[in-house]
Amino acid sequence: MLRMWSKARELAEMTPPERNRWVDFLRAVSIMAVVVGHWMMAGLYVGADGQLQRGDLLTVAPWAHWLTWGFQVMPVFFLVGGYANQVSWAATTAKAAPDQPGVYRDWLASRVQRLVTPTFPVLLLWAALALAMTQAGLPRAQVRMATEAALIPVWFLAVYLLVTAFTPLAQRLWTRLGWGSFALFVPLAMVTDWLRFVHDVPWIGFANFLWVFIGLHQLGFAWRAGRFGRQWFAWGWFAVSLAILVAITVYGFYPVSMVSAPDGFSNSLPPTLALFALGCMQVGLVLALEPAGRRMLESVRVWTATVLMNGMIMTVFLWHLTAFVLVMAADWLLLGGWGLEPVPGTGPWWVTRPLWIVIYVIALLPLIAIFARHERSFGPVRGGRTVPRLRAVLGVLAICAGLGATAGLTIASPEGVSGVRWWVIALPLVGAALMGFGPVYFPRQRPDANEVA
Repeated sequence: MLRMWSKARELAEMTPPERNRWVDFLRAVSIMAVVVGHWMMAGLYVGADGQLQRGDLLTVAPWAHWLTWGFQVMPVFFLVGGYANQVSWAATTAKAAPDQPGVYRDWLASRVQRLVTPTFPVLLLWAALALAMTQAGLPRAQVRMATEAALIPVWFLAVYLLVTAFTPLAQRLWTRLGWGSFALFVPLAMVTDWLRFVHDVPWIGFANFLWVFIGLHQLGFAWRAGRFGRQWFAWGWFAVSLAILVAITVYGFYPVSMVSAPDGFSNSLPPTLALFALGCMQVGLVLALEPAGRRMLESVRVWTATVLMNGMIMTVFLWHLTAFVLVMAADWLLLGGWGLEPVPGTGPWWVTRPLWIVIYVIALLPLIAIFARHERSFGPVRGGRTVPRLRAVLGVLAICAGLGATAGLTIASPEGVSGVRWWVIALPLVGAALMGFGPVYFPRQRPDANEVA
């Protein structure tokens, strides 16, 4: 960790002055909020029968639903993604020759590679663990519970890759329509919810994965264009969005919880208009705080910590629930469930949360040490050659389908000798191979100052 801090400090000192450090800080904070939120909301405990029970804070403590307004911060990540993707796409097109073919395909393949390559180790490890646990005779329900819990974060990548793929089209919409390129997604989300809840149209709700998150992605374009430059506008955006959110949840149809609703439907899977309103509220808040935040990030220590976190951000995101599962498994198998007596939501359970979070962090550190280097350990896609059009399309679709199935179906199978859905594991690997990369780790390349995040 000291060596990583030293390298992060070196990169921090190389940062160009024109870089918007608030973008990197928001990326790091949003992922950390997800990590802490998962560690807080999920809870295992030993029941009266002496068996390990799966608890959920949101189920036993309805007041905790309000906490999800702070911990469900994926909208902030899409805001940051819009800003970063526009910067990256603009830089790519500025360097390309007017008649250069395959610019978009090469750009997309590079973005996909950076996001997906760190995912391969966690998928392959859990495939091996699921196989081993099944062959050892563990109940398949427990194997499924472990793999499902550990691989929850993967669904986000499938959605983010799809949204990223729309960046050039989103840029054209922004150039032509400005704010209209954001506004058009609001009625689309509303109509989708209307068809879903009023007319019970099957599967239509999944369209909101695009409408909601592309809409929030467009706000990243607005941010970069300076449309939130005046603090009064950002605070006004926050206030209006908050009022809408309260109206449609507290006094309206949608649940207050933005993660799950034990007695209703989820606002996140698939997204609803309520999550859209939450995202707009969060955008207004974080951009209203930007001037103060950028002053804070002038501190070398704070900026170094931000650089360090961004250098391992995918590893933390992908492995934090693996650390949780491994800690719980070790406690149950080796210590007989030590410290797992408190039921989630009770006083003793809250008192022990800080200790358990420290334990999860300690368990996560070796995983960071092993896997963080893979976030930048890859070579050029197809050796620098342009990805063929059909292969690019099929590759992205296969990767997104595989990642979505990993989170939705899980890799654990209730049938078969192996107990593993190998086709789910294979899809992202096949998609990566079609695009010209795979789970092969090349010697690490030193990032430049513009790649600190």
